[in-house]
Amino acid sequence: MPTDSITAAAAGSWTLGDRAVHRVGFGSMRITANPDRDRAVALLRRAVELGVNHIDTAAFYVSPGGTLGVGTGPARYATELIRAALAPYPEDLVIVTKVGFGYDPVSGFTEAFTPAQLRAQVEENLRRLGKDHLDVVNLRLGRGSGPVPLAERFGALAELRAAGLIRHLGLSNVRPERLAEVADIAPVVCVQNNYGVDAYREQDDFVRVCGERGIAYVPFFALAGTGREAGASADQGAAVRAVARAHGVTPHQVRLAWTLHQGPHVLAIPGTGDPAHLTANIAAAALRLSPEDLTLLG
Repeated sequence: MPTDSITAAAAGSWTLGDRAVHRVGFGSMRITANPDRDRAVALLRRAVELGVNHIDTAAFYVSPGGTLGVGTGPARYATELIRAALAPYPEDLVIVTKVGFGYDPVSGFTEAFTPAQLRAQVEENLRRLGKDHLDVVNLRLGRGSGPVPLAERFGALAELRAAGLIRHLGLSNVRPERLAEVADIAPVVCVQNNYGVDAYREQDDFVRVCGERGIAYVPFFALAGTGREAGASADQGAAVRAVARAHGVTPHQVRLAWTLHQGPHVLAIPGTGDPAHLTANIAAAALRLSPEDLTLLG
């Protein structure tokens, strides 16, 4: 496929809150790994040139240390790289960030529970992105229930939404039943969970429920599966490799295409620090799988 014909728009669009976004977006976690700041800036600008208008980020996406645990030199925050590359922001660009988790170079990862802690994380995102409001904020939950009920934490964010600091709210790393806990507080426009063709398929029903309720489902690690930050292993997914060979594409492109085939409300946010991978990921927006392919993939 010629590079000039590749566009994120090929996957169609979904309305995230009140903003239409192309269903193939960009996850910014990996852009912090390389100490070459200009490389990250150029990659973000190229993503937008290729039609990306939905970027996923978090203030705890930072290297050295941070989520990836790699790198040397001064701190490189994904949010600040996004600002350097794209501010003043295009009118159609939607930036989705997360709070609940944070990262401190001294104390490491932290989790916010109180209204004051959550507000501090919102304000950190505003400051690093250089914005006066956040388009979408996902409340990222830890593995346990935590000392503060979900409704109280979500309610604190709903108050910041009412104050104009946040436009829309979502949830990340949640079970289906938790939607009911916040249903009367504020609308949930997206759910962001770990999910892929060969990972966490017990969430298939949750994906369907989100579609029925008009909630975007946004898988993270759709390419890496259970490999998470380490990436997909070489021996992962014989069926994926078979479909890739049949179409003359890469296994990663098949994984992305499968993700998009799970419903019009399912958005893909593949992340990379490699310009060639970026182009290949966005090209997957145009890949159509047959019923036979989908049956083989399961």
